[in-house]
Amino acid sequence: MTNTTENANLCGLNRKDFQTTINGKKTDLYILKNRKGYEVAVSNYGGAIVAIMVPDKNGNIGNVIQGHGSIEQLTSGKEPYLSTLIGRWGNRICKGQFTLNGKDYQLAINDGPNHLHGGKVGFNAKVWDARQMGPRSLALHRKSSYGEEGFTGELDVTVEYTFTDDNELIIEYLATTNKKTIVNLTHHAFFSLAGTADPTPTIENQICEINADFYLPTDKTAIPTGEILKVEGTPFDFRKPKSFGQDINADNEQIKFGQGFDHNYVLNKREEGELSFAARITEPNSGRTMECYTTEPGLQLYTANFANGYKGANGATFPRRSAVCLEAQHFPDSPNRPYFPSVVLNPGEQYKQKTVYRFGVVK
Repeated sequence: MTNTTENANLCGLNRKDFQTTINGKKTDLYILKNRKGYEVAVSNYGGAIVAIMVPDKNGNIGNVIQGHGSIEQLTSGKEPYLSTLIGRWGNRICKGQFTLNGKDYQLAINDGPNHLHGGKVGFNAKVWDARQMGPRSLALHRKSSYGEEGFTGELDVTVEYTFTDDNELIIEYLATTNKKTIVNLTHHAFFSLAGTADPTPTIENQICEINADFYLPTDKTAIPTGEILKVEGTPFDFRKPKSFGQDINADNEQIKFGQGFDHNYVLNKREEGELSFAARITEPNSGRTMECYTTEPGLQLYTANFANGYKGANGATFPRRSAVCLEAQHFPDSPNRPYFPSVVLNPGEQYKQKTVYRFGVVK
């Protein structure tokens, strides 16, 4: 793959295309490169991952994440969460309402009747302070002010991206607060293991395995009903590897609600907070694989059911179901379900999360 752009990056992206000033803060593009020469490209606007350059079974290097090609695309694209950080709240809260310490809170409503992904201007649309710590690591930091999008407390957040020599993208989150609050951070990476293209191929032939015996059914607005149901005997059973396409159009109310998969899995864990295997995806044509490990209790599987062919980096287009998202997180609407794992963060405590995406090829 020949490339004449600045620094001859594999991803073909030009740093200058990502440089501007928004609300007095400078945006930029950061390239993480491991010893094998493979790359991850990240913008400090929304913590967006705009390229992950890894090989297929024949050694051909391709971009396996859907991303935007410039700061202009990032700020005005059709999919505001395209491969960005999500906060303060990943996923939905019913009617944007919750009670904490006996006080009622109302968050922004931005997804039908509900709150989604941190509100109208979430972490995905903020310029983060960035510090590149060597060729393989980038730290992003911001303070989410008291009352931002309706949340209580000032939240001090650091997110660190590391790209190891084993082609692992590690995302680590650390947050503290000065007042009792709720927090649920994640990354909304849209993975396309076949490689992004015009058009990017469907994920329906990809083989998926998810380490979960239970999932959370939802109502028609994608809010969990409160039930925790067995995957056994349902389209949501990925305990043994199967293709997404096998059940993505199943005659099933839950599948119809999401127009495909858009559900949270209860990951099998021996102990709370352990870093454990969550999921594995194999793309049969390229031979590329991706494994996900996380400390989080939940994993939202989303199969890009609402994508419509919008444009991304290097002329790629992203049709419906051309990506899969594995969003490691606490469960949707947790503040309103006391028996879900707690999302409360107190002063003096640390919110910590670690998620690993390991890229490989079928041996």
